[in-house]
Amino acid sequence: MDLTSAETRTATATPLSAGIDHAELENDGPTAHGDRLGTPAPDETVLWKGRPSIGMFARTAFHTRTLGLYMAALSGIAVILGNYNAAMVAAGLGVALVALLYLLAWHSARTTLYILTDVRLIMRIGMAIETRINVPLKQVTAAHFRDRGQGHGDIALELNGERTLGYVLLWPHVRPMRYAHPQPMLRAVPDAAHLAQMIAEVRARYGEIAQNLTEIKDEAASGVHHTPIAAPAASRIAVKHRATDAGLGDKGFEGAPA
Repeated sequence: MDLTSAETRTATATPLSAGIDHAELENDGPTAHGDRLGTPAPDETVLWKGRPSIGMFARTAFHTRTLGLYMAALSGIAVILGNYNAAMVAAGLGVALVALLYLLAWHSARTTLYILTDVRLIMRIGMAIETRINVPLKQVTAAHFRDRGQGHGDIALELNGERTLGYVLLWPHVRPMRYAHPQPMLRAVPDAAHLAQMIAEVRARYGEIAQNLTEIKDEAASGVHHTPIAAPAASRIAVKHRATDAGLGDKGFEGAPA
């Protein structure tokens, strides 16, 4: 399956008022087997589903490009110093390291499924232990968007309340360097700007938030500019009262191993 093209088409073609057949979710990536934490209720509208794009995921979450360049630099320095054996070893280790990280990125993307409904965000994640994360949209206080180029981007959600999940359990689907209050993050998703706007529109039905889709700034590269996306007025989204609103959509940020 071509993750980039397929998921881009899905995000682009699914308007806010439409929905995705719930049965599709059990045939695309990790399944939840009816678990309420990872399965939308019958009266929830599934607005979008997707997963990280492998190439971008490998570069931004597993840092394949940075580590590859580092090992190439070591090999080049060894050549300049005339130590050709060390250069060959560094080059070989670099190739093996990048290949291993890319394999991990592929496996992580393959075992990931993000699901956005009109009530919550569901994250089915976990390379070794499958975990299902429930993020009620009404608990979101800020959503941060970073454009990664080529239509891809990261969307991190800042949550209220004291109940949080561990950074290690969420990794790599978590905003870097936020250890005390981990922020779940949709990583390297295709057509990210469209998805960010969709999240803004759905979240607007619960009222205004302190920040809305502001830029993500790396601690080591805070000078990079990213365009913020504003949410529409809350009146554009009709509030529907359903049994789900009194269930997982009202609870705090939570998750459990499958």
